[in-house]
Amino acid sequence: MKVYKIIASVLGIGYVGKGGGTIAALLYCIIWLLLPVAYSDSVWQWVIAFFIIATGIVSGNKVDEIWGKDSSKVVIDEVAGMCVALLFVPQKIVYAFIALVLFRFFDIVKPAGIKSLEKWPGGWGVMADDVLAGVYALIGIKLLLQVQYFL
Repeated sequence: MKVYKIIASVLGIGYVGKGGGTIAALLYCIIWLLLPVAYSDSVWQWVIAFFIIATGIVSGNKVDEIWGKDSSKVVIDEVAGMCVALLFVPQKIVYAFIALVLFRFFDIVKPAGIKSLEKWPGGWGVMADDVLAGVYALIGIKLLLQVQYFL
């Protein structure tokens, strides 16, 4: 069970309390920026995102029994959301910042169907709302990139 707690809390970040989700998302942004630039156009982004989402669902199911439904200690969902928000985005600090702001906005405000996904059972509900928030953030960044292209 301890392994699931470590995974779900992203090495203990979830125990920070208020702001743990933002710290976990920021940590992924930093890691993403430190990866080789070729990574930003690589299929490995999909592989890593899928692995984090799947691991989050499994660990979310396990800790849900101990910590309760969608505990604030679970922050792997924020990491998964950031993985999605940065899929095939140019690897620049400005885009990491925009992705973080957009992702946290959608994750906190929960517009357009995000809130309803939290009702899914166990780890599925924990992960699904953040993945969708990541999709919305990714759409926002891609639109911004298209506007920049035409300017």
